[in-house]
Amino acid sequence: MSEELNDLSIAAAARLIERHELSTLELTDAYLERIAALDDTLHAYITPIPDIAREQARRAQTEIMRGGARGPMHGMPFALKDIYDTRGIRTTGHSRLHANRIPEADCVCAERLLAAGGVLLGKLATHEFATGGPAYDSPWPPARNPWRLDRFPGGSSSGAAAAVAAGLAPGALGSDTGGSIRLPAAFCGLAGLKPSYGRVPKRGVLPLSWTLDTCGPLARTVEDCAIILQVIAGHDPLDPSSSMRAVPDFRATLDDGVAGLRIGVVRHFYEGAEGADDETVAAMDAALAVLRAAGAEVVDVTLPSLEDYQACYRAIVLTEAFTLHAENLRNHPELFAAITRYRILPGALISGADYVAGLRFQRMLADTTVAAFDRVDALVTVTTLGPAPVQATMQADAGFSTPPLTNPFNIAQLPAISVCNGFSALGLPLAMQVVGRPFDEAMALRVARAYERETVWHQQRPQLTPGDGPMAPTSAEQIVNATIDPATTAAYTARLEQVGLHLDAASIAGVCEAMPHVEEMLARLPRARDYATNPSLIYGAIHN
Repeated sequence: MSEELNDLSIAAAARLIERHELSTLELTDAYLERIAALDDTLHAYITPIPDIAREQARRAQTEIMRGGARGPMHGMPFALKDIYDTRGIRTTGHSRLHANRIPEADCVCAERLLAAGGVLLGKLATHEFATGGPAYDSPWPPARNPWRLDRFPGGSSSGAAAAVAAGLAPGALGSDTGGSIRLPAAFCGLAGLKPSYGRVPKRGVLPLSWTLDTCGPLARTVEDCAIILQVIAGHDPLDPSSSMRAVPDFRATLDDGVAGLRIGVVRHFYEGAEGADDETVAAMDAALAVLRAAGAEVVDVTLPSLEDYQACYRAIVLTEAFTLHAENLRNHPELFAAITRYRILPGALISGADYVAGLRFQRMLADTTVAAFDRVDALVTVTTLGPAPVQATMQADAGFSTPPLTNPFNIAQLPAISVCNGFSALGLPLAMQVVGRPFDEAMALRVARAYERETVWHQQRPQLTPGDGPMAPTSAEQIVNATIDPATTAAYTARLEQVGLHLDAASIAGVCEAMPHVEEMLARLPRARDYATNPSLIYGAIHN
């Protein structure tokens, strides 16, 4: 019975709770028992909180027996990526720097889920400060993919995806700056939604990039993502990036289907792309056939190149991430994981002119991307170019050298959901994204749901047993330093010292290796822009 409870969707479990056929404590215990049995193998949780969870479940059950369920999240277990502040429960950011950090208040998202009657199971593994991973020199090991334990579960919402896929939580909150909800959802066979920028408040969530961070759900089904989004969406007057737009009923049109809709496929992101997996392309072709058979018209759409989106993304995120962590990088660089230093330190060498050029380029790319919706109702493309790679072989420069297919929709601030659209010959999930107009999460959910209803991929579960499979290594050579000439090393060292960074030789070598990738991207940024690309207009549009 416990295994059956762990397989229930949020929607199905909520119906049983509402009919008094399932108690909230029984459901919570099923998840806590599975966490106790499997998490030593999976490493999805940093801080499980069984006693608090059971207390919340008992309270919810009493409330439901007295007055009925307030909604589908009443009595429903959930978990949080460990960048979401929780009052009295440590929030580490998966970092040695915050290993004992105990927030005094809940973040807005946690506050809303708890107010809806949700039951918090615990805090989930991530990559340090939502970047730089997987790391093997952090206080906690990286999460593992339950489909094959030697594979990468995606990042940076790695623990969230691993926990939901393995039945250690029915749903979780992740964050998405350049794909960190959708990529783990893709590699773990889940639905993962990045809402429009501004739709969900970020107050109380450890930031990576003020300009691009977005909070959203990972769950087994599209409907479950809609249920969670309904609770966490809405204006927060204390969050300057929070939209004042009204929140619709995200399930009102969920089952309306795609008949009569025009769906644009962004083929050039993946067809013929370096590293594109044949199985991924075939799965996408089959998914398009499903949408056509359901009554949609599918047309090709061309967007700017992935390299343009990547250049814009890196100019913004590197600058903002370094700014956030500059003081600790100057004073305690040794407390960061090596891969985190590699990913953030180049931001110290990006000029103000480059950063502003990135922000202005964002406006241009956002306008161009949104303009594609003049002739389509939604966009679709693949989420990743292939299934999850072997985690131990991943190197730090992957984030710089290969543009992801997810960050275009962060740059354009659009809602995008990843859903499973097949499995590889090795039994690893494959995935596609569905993208909507600004603040039209309902359409993205509707199209994804229509596809999900016609397929069975979301019903498959990984077979995970305690101690199963090879353990992840305790160390890895992730930063491969080519021979760097002394003059280059001296030049970068001097520039780093000018901004107060006195680093060890390994960190300087990492900067020397990363910067050619970064400088190549910065060279793509247009410099002469007209008034229409004023970056402030991006933020003004959020509140209209």
